[in-house]
Amino acid sequence: MVVIRLARGGAKKRPFYNMVVADARARRDGRFIERIGFYNPLAAGQEQGLYVAADRLSYWQQQGAQPSSTVARLLKQSAKAAA
Repeated sequence: MVVIRLARGGAKKRPFYNMVVADARARRDGRFIERIGFYNPLAAGQEQGLYVAADRLSYWQQQGAQPSSTVARLLKQSAKAAA
C-alpha cells in the first residue's frame, strides 16, 4: 500500500517535515517514492508554513495512495484557509 505521510527533518527542537509518498512498510524517515511538499510548524512572518504540489497530490490519490491522518488534517486546513 502506498501512503502520503510526513517525514521528519530539521534539528533537535526545530522540526521540519517533508510530505512524501512512500510504501507503508518503509520507515518514517526512510525510503520514499516522491517528495510532494513540506510542512514547517514553526513558520513565522513571511515564511511559508505548508506547501503541497496539488498536481502530484491528485496524481497519487488517483493511483490509490492514502493520506495519513495528519496529512489529511493539514490538507483540510490548507483548503479551508485558501477559501
